[in-house]
Amino acid sequence: MPSKENKSKEKPRSKLFNYLVKFWLIVLTFIALVVFFFYGVVQEWYGPMPTFEELENPNSNLASEVYSSDGIVLGTYFIENRSNITYREVSPNLINALMAIEDIRFEEHSGIDERALLRVAYGVATGNSKGGGSTLTQQLAKNLFPRGYLNKPQLVLRKFQEWVTAVKLERSYSKQEIIAMYLNTVFYGHNAYGIKSAALTFFDKSPDSLNIQEAALMAGVVNAPSRYSPISHPEQSMKRRNLVLLQMKKYEYITSEAYDSISQLPLGVSKFSLQGHNEGIARYFREYLRGTMKKWCKTHFKADGEPYNLYKDGIKIYTTIDSRMQKYAEEAVREHLGNDLQPDFYKHWEGYKNAPFVFEDDEGEESEEIESLIDKIMQQAVKRSERYRKLKLAGADKDSIKKNFLTPVPMRVFKWSGPVDTIMTPMDSIRYYKFFLHTGLMSMETHTGFVRAYVGGNEYRYFQFDHVKQGKRQVGSTFKPFLYTLAMQEGEFSPCYKVPNISYSVELGDGTFWSPKNSDDKRLGEEVTLKWALANSNNWISAFLIKRFSPQSVAKMAHNMGVVSDIPYVPAIALGTPDLSLYEMVGAMNTYANKGVYVEPIFVTHIEDKNGNLLDRFVPERNEAMDEVTAYKMLKLMQGVVESGTGNRLQWKYGFNNPIAGKTGTTQNQSDGWFMGVTPDITTGIWVGAEDRSVHFRTIKLGQGANMALPIWAIYMKKVYADPSLGISMGDFDAPLRDLSVEFDCEKYDRLHNQGTGEFEEEEEF
Repeated sequence: MPSKENKSKEKPRSKLFNYLVKFWLIVLTFIALVVFFFYGVVQEWYGPMPTFEELENPNSNLASEVYSSDGIVLGTYFIENRSNITYREVSPNLINALMAIEDIRFEEHSGIDERALLRVAYGVATGNSKGGGSTLTQQLAKNLFPRGYLNKPQLVLRKFQEWVTAVKLERSYSKQEIIAMYLNTVFYGHNAYGIKSAALTFFDKSPDSLNIQEAALMAGVVNAPSRYSPISHPEQSMKRRNLVLLQMKKYEYITSEAYDSISQLPLGVSKFSLQGHNEGIARYFREYLRGTMKKWCKTHFKADGEPYNLYKDGIKIYTTIDSRMQKYAEEAVREHLGNDLQPDFYKHWEGYKNAPFVFEDDEGEESEEIESLIDKIMQQAVKRSERYRKLKLAGADKDSIKKNFLTPVPMRVFKWSGPVDTIMTPMDSIRYYKFFLHTGLMSMETHTGFVRAYVGGNEYRYFQFDHVKQGKRQVGSTFKPFLYTLAMQEGEFSPCYKVPNISYSVELGDGTFWSPKNSDDKRLGEEVTLKWALANSNNWISAFLIKRFSPQSVAKMAHNMGVVSDIPYVPAIALGTPDLSLYEMVGAMNTYANKGVYVEPIFVTHIEDKNGNLLDRFVPERNEAMDEVTAYKMLKLMQGVVESGTGNRLQWKYGFNNPIAGKTGTTQNQSDGWFMGVTPDITTGIWVGAEDRSVHFRTIKLGQGANMALPIWAIYMKKVYADPSLGISMGDFDAPLRDLSVEFDCEKYDRLHNQGTGEFEEEEEF
């Protein structure tokens, strides 16, 4: 039998064994319950979990992006201003800052950081919290599938679901992919979703260009975008940024010296700009493109059969616009209209009661008839206004609307030097805006048809009418090249062919005659060359040619060269009475530099989906409008406009000496000023005029196209030629490949003709 001593030793051992068994039963039971619980989470017993397809394609609203030909994002169309990037497109500074402040062991854990969880548990137990325990992967899971409104039990359950999702993400994606996905889903405030939109909003940069202090600011903002906004709360934002820098120093991403210097720098958000349609460059173009893309989306479908959504599906639209040329074009408009032409217009109208309206026989005197005409124009403007539309929708009667328009209110109005806050009646603001001269500019590449610059007006925020595609105005003498093209094409005429400079009449068919007048008496009664006549916009010679060639033939030539608007079959079209768009005119004039082949101006080269898959590609339509000899003759004729005609100020004032073919245009009463400039690489057209045709300069000296539109072309092309990265040539036009036996030197032409040697006739053959 065992001794009493042995029995006493066995009792403690038995108790210890029982305690151990119970302990491990509890531990194993707990582990089993935890495993069972997480198994239930994975099996979706407690609620749905995101699938792999949903993880790879989160249901977020991706902005569609508009790219320039040189790779710049011109703008976006969005519900949420969100654009995605890859890891390679992110500055290493931002990666370092993010890890330092959010998840220093990101490269080591598998979605859940146990050490961080223990730190949180210790903080809860002791009341000495030292930060959260969520990893970047867990935060990504939360960002991909927002919590919404949850009660406490639901919130606890969702937290565990996010843990499972984080592990799934870690197993399915590389660390680099997870970082990129996280940066794409974060909200930075000020309508900026994702680092690409945020970098553009706060710094006007791409994410790969962020320096250390900018990266630290972005990494700090994500914790609480409203509280740490560098715009709304700069002091708190500065403290947060410097905390990130301190963490970067702690983990040796930067040195102590770098921290000391960088932490003293300002926030650096001077280029902050809310991303929207009223911001950035090419705003008129982007609005035109919005309309065409919405139509495109209706006829193009995703894999699920749904049509593309411009505001949600992250379409990438690659345009022909060159951001540098666009910038130069907008600067040229601002410099000429803002600094010169608009001030001249104000000065021109000082002291005139009816300013800026001009009516026949109006010299500024009071007249009931004139006042009635002005009142009619003003009332039409009232009915076109947004204020009137809203009042009508609200059910306001006529008297209430009238009172509203005559009551002074605070408003911000456009001024070239910058917006001005003032108080005036809505009616006075309408009159104020009637004074403004507007413009349109389009510049296209000669041989490709690619539109490189598009300026639809002065300032999109205040003037939303597009004068490139939407507007049509009388084109004046810029229409004359169509007429002269017929003369050159027939072979009977050449640039040096002479015609008596006398009045010509064209019978209209009803017993009446059309007899245009000239604006001056230059070389009255003399024989003048066609080159001289076009250079000086002589109307009598145009009448001679329209009499020789029918209006129908001229209209047909214009249509062959890309004009799609209706052109009336009347002799007066020889002087430019048709209303055409700037888009049509630039495309048509480009035909001459493209050796007689009309190439359709296009704005988009191709469209991709959010993953870079090609959805559509575009090529311009082409049409041989004339032979290359005729086109070259016309270039020589139009060079005369610049060398010795109405466009000569390009040489004597602006210093251009390279080959330029051009044509000015001025309509009746100086309501419209045009200039078309053609070079071997670029064709650019400009229109300038007021909203109403009754608003204009009263003198041809100020109101002609050479003064209103040509200077914009000159300023623009000076900037273009000065930028070697554009590669725009200042060389000559290519002569036809076939033998060209036409004399363009009119003095030599005269000598040969006067000698009577027969050489003249041979010169004309080709």
